[in-house]
Amino acid sequence: VSAGAAGGAALAAPVVLGAVGFTSIGIAAGSYAAGMMSSVAIANGGGVAAGSLVAILQSAGMAGLGTAATAGVAGAGGAVGGLLALII
Repeated sequence: VSAGAAGGAALAAPVVLGAVGFTSIGIAAGSYAAGMMSSVAIANGGGVAAGSLVAILQSAGMAGLGTAATAGVAGAGGAVGGLLALII
């Protein structure tokens, strides 16, 4: 179950990122991603810090997932799959 969940999470990530507003052409106006970016910018005095969660998700949404992001998403998916296997 964990390997399947890891692969599924890595494959689903671009779709999920797009659905919440992290698109290949930037953050979609009025989306959840836009709200995240606004909150982070306000908290940081007007800017989004490089390396922040919003910056990483936007990079992944625009360029696809790189090796590190794919590994992170796959690892998280594997962990969730493992927990579900224990519960079920």
